[in-house]
Amino acid sequence: MAKPQRNTGARRYAGPVEPSPFEQARDELFQHIMRCGVVGADAEHVEEWFAETIKYMTERFPELSEQQITELKTLGLRFAQPPKARVETDAASAA
Repeated sequence: MAKPQRNTGARRYAGPVEPSPFEQARDELFQHIMRCGVVGADAEHVEEWFAETIKYMTERFPELSEQQITELKTLGLRFAQPPKARVETDAASAA
């Protein structure tokens, strides 16, 4: 008698999943930040740049809600912050 095949729970690969509009907007914003040299710029210039860019992103991705646009700006501002300088403590440098 043949053994019944067990369902291993494996799923078929359906191909690449298209990113959501929010993911597309986030990735595009990060690319703009890197391309335009926003990291390390004066705070005044960063604010002006973000105001213009978020306005552009709102027009480019009309399907995003106000909450998503706000989240997009928050993520962008965090991404645009310069890396934190590594500060060694006296105890670590004495060792």
